[in-house]
Amino acid sequence: MTSLKHLDLKSIPCPLNVVKIKLALEKLSKNEQLIVELDKGEPEEMVLSNLKEMGCLFKQIKKNEKFIKIKIFNEN
Repeated sequence: MTSLKHLDLKSIPCPLNVVKIKLALEKLSKNEQLIVELDKGEPEEMVLSNLKEMGCLFKQIKKNEKFIKIKIFNEN
């Protein structure tokens, strides 16, 4: 069974949001998923490029004019 963890990083600046996501991912157990909300613009770009560099699988599940919500899959 897959469980979800939620991280609200709206209004958290770069690179702190990237660090918080990395720490949260380290704490995830197998088959857990992390839902992250973050501001559009630089935070979105920084986080998504970092996740790609780390080889993480993720999917955008919501987007509006102010923020996006992504789901990050833990494959470990």
